[in-house]
Amino acid sequence: MAMVLDKVVPFGRSMDEYIKMFNLMHTDLNKKIIGIGDGPASFNAEMNHQGKSVISVDPLYQFSEKEILARFNEVVDSIIEQVKATPNDWVWSYHKSPEDLRQNRIKVIEKFIADYEVGKQNNRYIIGELPSLSYQNQEFDIALCSHFLFLYSDHFDYNFHLNSVAEMLRIAKEIRIFPLLTLMLKPSPYLDGVVNHYISQGYSVEIEKVGYELQRGGNMMLKISRKDN
Repeated sequence: MAMVLDKVVPFGRSMDEYIKMFNLMHTDLNKKIIGIGDGPASFNAEMNHQGKSVISVDPLYQFSEKEILARFNEVVDSIIEQVKATPNDWVWSYHKSPEDLRQNRIKVIEKFIADYEVGKQNNRYIIGELPSLSYQNQEFDIALCSHFLFLYSDHFDYNFHLNSVAEMLRIAKEIRIFPLLTLMLKPSPYLDGVVNHYISQGYSVEIEKVGYELQRGGNMMLKISRKDN
């Protein structure tokens, strides 16, 4: 057994992790990006510091920085203890140990918290959630979804996944989703259906190996785009 969570938890990732999880090239980083379900990731803060454009969307942003930090602190010990209890389920290449993972997540949320209020004022952190987003068609170049779709397959059904992918493709020319495993380290039961649906609709669909792996076997990313992009 890998990880048991009764709800989506506020566990964020860094810009370096995003680059590796989504195979983002330097040219990609200069495009208009939206991160959906970013939670307390520091990706937005770090990108903004470099003068690059990212909008992050998450229902978490209805809360204050103190409330978000409190929610993180409520779950971090439980998550790390579950990781320690299942040592064979994890790959310690990027993060070197459960304690290193913990420290890296603390660094990430500290960067997020330091940027959060200014980012909200500048409309970089927007309250919203799949499968309905308040953006124009093709408003973004790339939509990223980290550790939400497919990962929480036990919490959200196939139609939710299909509708969420459709919404991401409505607002962005290209979408990337990582990882493709569930919390139980199994391939999502919805992945094949989503892939086959968009192939049949004439989209370019690729499953790419990426240079990031924490869940054992969780080193694949789904990329879907219109063939005329």
